Amino acid sequence: MDVSPLLDCNGLLTTWRHLTTAVEADWQEWYELDGRGEVVTDSRPSARRQIALTDIYCQLTEQIGHLAAMSVTVTTLSFGIRVPDVVWMPCERWESFDRDEPVPFVPDLCVEVLLDSDRAQDIGRRVNAYLEGGAREVMVVGQHGQVEIWGTTGRRRASIFGVTLLLDPMYFEEIDVPSVLSVRC
Repeated sequence: MDVSPLLDCNGLLTTWRHLTTAVEADWQEWYELDGRGEVVTDSRPSARRQIALTDIYCQLTEQIGHLAAMSVTVTTLSFGIRVPDVVWMPCERWESFDRDEPVPFVPDLCVEVLLDSDRAQDIGRRVNAYLEGGAREVMVVGQHGQVEIWGTTGRRRASIFGVTLLLDPMYFEEIDVPSVLSVRC
């Protein structure tokens, strides 16, 4: 059992900077850091998943503004440095930090897409970390296209941002799944 202490924000950023200078350009894995500064890898998204992410990004920018981004590195309080699939936040928040570094907080809206992702096993912890880190809302798109919306008080029926994701079924497998995750809020 690992008993290493959680790193503070500065420790995580130092480890991140060291890792990014050491990583070769053709590395076949995407990486994040857990709360102890240990590398967590995730395989690169398939073309199908990248198309779904782009579609979600476009829908966010059309519905709530152009300040969305894909695969932005963010710092969470309890789960390390992570890379949500799509994020959105107001302009003034984008202006409040060095955009060449990981975002030192979690953006207002985070979207995770579980389609061909290694993230499904830790999605509950990921959602909780985003909400604890300042996200006002987290959307999780399941492997079969179902969308769950989470806020600090639990699961929501609708987005507080007025976002409705309309996803093409061709991205997803054809199985009805009632719930993607269980989140403690």
